[in-house]
Amino acid sequence: MVRKTRLSRYFCRALPRKTAVAAFLSMANFAHAADTTLMNRGESVVVHAGDGSYEIGQQNHIVIHARVAVEMDHTWITSSNYPAHHVSESSFSDTLGHGRTVTVQCTGLPSRPELTYVVRLYDNIDAGDITVTVQNHTVQSVTVQAVRSVEALGDRPLKMGGSESSDRVLSDSFSEDWPPLKIYDLNQAPGGMLRAVGSQLIYNPQSRRSIFFGALSSDRFLTIMHLKVNPDVMHRPGIGSYTVDSTGTTEIQATDPESGLSRGPAKNLLELSLPLAPGSEIGSERLMFALGNNYHAILNTYGAAIRLLHHSRSGTGPMLGWWSWTAFYSDITEGNAWSNAQWLAEHLKPLGFDYFHLDLGYAYARGEYTTPNAAQFPNGLATPASKVCSLGLKMGFWTAPFEVSDRSWVYEHHKDWLLHNSQSEPINIGIGDEAGKEVLFVLDVTNPEAQEYLRATYRTLAKDWRAAYIKLDFMDNTAVEGDYYRPHTTALEAQRIGLQIIREAVGEHVLLDKDGSPMLNPVGLVDEGRLSQDTGHTFLRSKEAAPGIAARYYMQHNFFLSDPDALTVSRQLIEERQIQAPLTLEEAQVSVTLAAVSGGMFEIGDDLPTLGQDAERVALVTNPDLLQMVRLGKSSLPLDLMTYRREDEQPGVFLLQEDARQAMLAVFNWTERSNSHEFSFSDLALQPDHHYHVLDVFKPEEQPRFNSTGLQVEKLPVHSVELFKILDDSIPAQPPSVVAEVPTNGKVSQDLLFKAAAPDSPVPAIAYHWDFGDGVITDGATLTHAYTHADRFVAHLRVEGVDGLSFERDYPVTISGSMAIPVPKRYLDDTKKSLAPE
Repeated sequence: MVRKTRLSRYFCRALPRKTAVAAFLSMANFAHAADTTLMNRGESVVVHAGDGSYEIGQQNHIVIHARVAVEMDHTWITSSNYPAHHVSESSFSDTLGHGRTVTVQCTGLPSRPELTYVVRLYDNIDAGDITVTVQNHTVQSVTVQAVRSVEALGDRPLKMGGSESSDRVLSDSFSEDWPPLKIYDLNQAPGGMLRAVGSQLIYNPQSRRSIFFGALSSDRFLTIMHLKVNPDVMHRPGIGSYTVDSTGTTEIQATDPESGLSRGPAKNLLELSLPLAPGSEIGSERLMFALGNNYHAILNTYGAAIRLLHHSRSGTGPMLGWWSWTAFYSDITEGNAWSNAQWLAEHLKPLGFDYFHLDLGYAYARGEYTTPNAAQFPNGLATPASKVCSLGLKMGFWTAPFEVSDRSWVYEHHKDWLLHNSQSEPINIGIGDEAGKEVLFVLDVTNPEAQEYLRATYRTLAKDWRAAYIKLDFMDNTAVEGDYYRPHTTALEAQRIGLQIIREAVGEHVLLDKDGSPMLNPVGLVDEGRLSQDTGHTFLRSKEAAPGIAARYYMQHNFFLSDPDALTVSRQLIEERQIQAPLTLEEAQVSVTLAAVSGGMFEIGDDLPTLGQDAERVALVTNPDLLQMVRLGKSSLPLDLMTYRREDEQPGVFLLQEDARQAMLAVFNWTERSNSHEFSFSDLALQPDHHYHVLDVFKPEEQPRFNSTGLQVEKLPVHSVELFKILDDSIPAQPPSVVAEVPTNGKVSQDLLFKAAAPDSPVPAIAYHWDFGDGVITDGATLTHAYTHADRFVAHLRVEGVDGLSFERDYPVTISGSMAIPVPKRYLDDTKKSLAPE
């Protein structure tokens, strides 16, 4: 809708009535040409045709005044540099909903391409988006280095409504590992810069207002936010500038202190520079913006948008199992792997732990994963993998798909398959310390021969080695701008090409796990995704990983199934990783609870026979309340994500509402001193007129302090967590409501489909158990089963619910016919010949 400008209202008040009417008609026409306003329930966008800028605000409060820009031929040109701005308004409808849109065409520079941007505001959700396009209508080619969707204007680039110095910023990082995801107050900004990749949330605790920017696409460019902080003499910092760019990965690679590129020669850091020929165009990535007083709702809206737009593979159920990385690292062998597989199958498989994952150490070299490390796996991998599968376990393998080491066959025979710099030299991305100091390079997946090599590698893993699950690691340090075989390919485009090849090679049913890459780029191709930094056998590792797990809670089942990394609970010491001391029992509780609150994967990183010697530690990974949290498949809500107390150092309070009757509350102490918390009924989303009782999961003998005012957690020890189960006695326990599709009849040997679900049940289902009545018993929501003889059977279904009660029902199935074993025609022909008279 179009609104009068403030200037027109001023003229109506200041002039005599007759003159004011004429002035109003004149100014109304000017306002229509100059200011176009879009509004939904809580947000507004104003576009100014005079200078091509726009404003985003909420409830008559402008939060940001900005313009767009493009870096062409290494020079920035903004929308304000163009003398003419043509504004038009229309409606739109897409996958996310409908709303109004404003298109601004910036023209009038004869020798420069035109700049067009589109701002859209949804009616049905409190969000909008911005895209920018550079169109070359000139007769000369130019190069484009970056397209800018947001360049904030004014002395206060972001006006959050409270004291600017109290702003708190959540900046998503390039990958889960680096830079480490932390939430900063302005005065804590490292080097005065809060750089984000993909998304950034700014929150003011005084006004409780948030503004969020997040990439909705990752087709070609990396989306980078730059929030620069200007400190002053009174130690009250302010925001100096704010921009959001679609560009390459070079800046990120150059600023990572761990990156081999940042420490290597400058010739390997190639700035992205894409040619823009006459008649062609380049567009930015689609950028979502949202404002509001509920940052959890904003993040949830963003996560749901990604799921819908990118058709995320978010249907994977809970994954529980064992991972060799923290237990043995590169010292994994056929012998210790088999011992762990046997222990897993005997002791934990009945609880759902059925994934068995070999990490680094099984392969000869990076980039050569189908050549086993003969010293540690003398019988290869096909036979050991088959043995593991015979235990009813599912094999998983670690890979770094786009890394190639100087020990590999590719490096020795096909350096032309590697990514090169402008001097036609393979780009060295650093040293792989874990496997004999290998020098690492990047596989150019745009090269057709390299593509076939990649395809053959993953076919072998899936088909010959029976991989049900494959981890894809180190995609961050291989996302490098360079001279690709396919001209003018960006690092993110190359990564998507490689991932598509892998997906097609392994098929739809092998699970792919993203480990090390921008969060958005692999969505739709992978099934699971690492959330945060590596955990391990120390409390510090858990503490460092926690902010990423908290901040990315909304990715669970929106981007992918969350992978919080392997949990560890034993006293095992690992010399290779220089772990100084084993976890205390309290620190082990922290590790296992942190994995559970993610609601995704639940992989044990300890040597299992060693763990089995400590019943108290085994009880942690078999705890029914923790396992139920994982099976439910929902991430816990980080209640204090942006509001944690400074003395708590980082978020530490997670609430999982399992159903209307019960919830799980985890309270971590990340500090070096004991602390206390008080939670009101409102804090915990509890009804004040209901009757509750609370159980301490790790100390069932203790009675938590819970009364009509709420819950008190007093003197929480250092390096510990309290996990509470909150039960609403006003709501009776119920079994889940289940809808089942079971065949009533079938033929002998026919594959019959048995399917159960609880889509609309107020009590979620967490496990499905089938007894087909012929002695076969198995688990799963959707299964096929073939009966081997005719009879009347009774299939029994039992579905566990979170309230502790199960849905149970019998289904009669009548099977007719007999088993006919087909005889090959060749055998029949041979038989006829043998019976024929001579």
